[in-house]
Amino acid sequence: MNPHYILFDTPERDQLFPFTHTRAVAACKTGLLTIREKWERWLQTSPISYITMDYLEAKYPLIKAPKNAVNVLVNGHLLPSAALLKTIRKMVAGQELYKNGRLLVKVVSGDDFFMPPSQSRIDFEGEVLRIDQPWQITQYNDRAIRDDFELLTKGRTSAPISPTNQVFNAEQIFIEPGASVECSVLNAVNGPIYIGKNALIMEGCLIRGPFGIGENSVLKMGTRIYGATSIGDHCVVGGEVKNTVFFDNTNKSHDGYLGDAVIGEWCNLGAHTCCSNMKNNAREVRVWMEAKNEAWSAGNKCGVLMGDYSRCGINTMFNTGTVVGVSSNVFGGNFPPKFVPSFSWGGTDTQERYRLNEALRDADSWMQLKGQELTPADEQILTHLFQG
Repeated sequence: MNPHYILFDTPERDQLFPFTHTRAVAACKTGLLTIREKWERWLQTSPISYITMDYLEAKYPLIKAPKNAVNVLVNGHLLPSAALLKTIRKMVAGQELYKNGRLLVKVVSGDDFFMPPSQSRIDFEGEVLRIDQPWQITQYNDRAIRDDFELLTKGRTSAPISPTNQVFNAEQIFIEPGASVECSVLNAVNGPIYIGKNALIMEGCLIRGPFGIGENSVLKMGTRIYGATSIGDHCVVGGEVKNTVFFDNTNKSHDGYLGDAVIGEWCNLGAHTCCSNMKNNAREVRVWMEAKNEAWSAGNKCGVLMGDYSRCGINTMFNTGTVVGVSSNVFGGNFPPKFVPSFSWGGTDTQERYRLNEALRDADSWMQLKGQELTPADEQILTHLFQG
């Protein structure tokens, strides 16, 4: 019987707020794929399920394995690697894998996942990449795009590149069927470029790799992209973007700058929204950690970190390392605070509490613009967060 793989959240998941307010850790994205999608491709098995918070289980369920199956529990913060995969495949029931005292993998027979720690411990000597804080999503994005590009394109042939484009290092450019790319500059000298199925790259776009754009997404005319930038499925992006990760179904349709930023799902950034990603004195950027009630260092570059369902009005200016929670509507004439709590209304000159019924209504309205609707599981998650 084949092993049954499960990606588990750890207590450190709260360090990834606002993104893990609304998803399991392994549903976070860096590079071209979510952590779960990476593991599914590396392990060549699907679906891989989750162990996460109770209020998220309807959307991120645990799939029960057949009785007496061997369950392989993998830390959901981990990015897969060849060395890690080789070690996991040698493990047997009762063994646990650690790195620097932190649990990476646990193999159990049956579904008694929460047994006391095993005496059969293995120390992993290879490199481990894990997403523990939200700014690491962009810090690892360059490497993650390259790794995912290899996963997605190995042994495959790209669709033809239109001669209307100016192309550098075409061997590192992959265009999926149905994508349209015309009259643009594709420079893959410094990293690969991946164009997803049915994506549209409008005329005049300037793209430097590493870069990836997902299925049915759009780059507006004249967009300037610096690597490493990842755009999810069903997104619309314009303006100037550098080293930024967009989760699925999000819009930044107009001019304005984003750098070293992470934008969650179902977000919308008004025209000329800009974020600072570096302080004027070039010193460390400190980011508010909601769960810890204190600010942590994120290095010397970090842009805005925006949770799911949040939006901002035209000409919004985000200061360096600003955190916006879930389902907030940010507008006004001044800089918002460096931390905008979930369900905020306003956030610059004044800040009020978004009423739950209106927050749900507006989230659903935005989803309907992309042909989807708020599901009961989505509503349950948002209601839990609002009441919590």
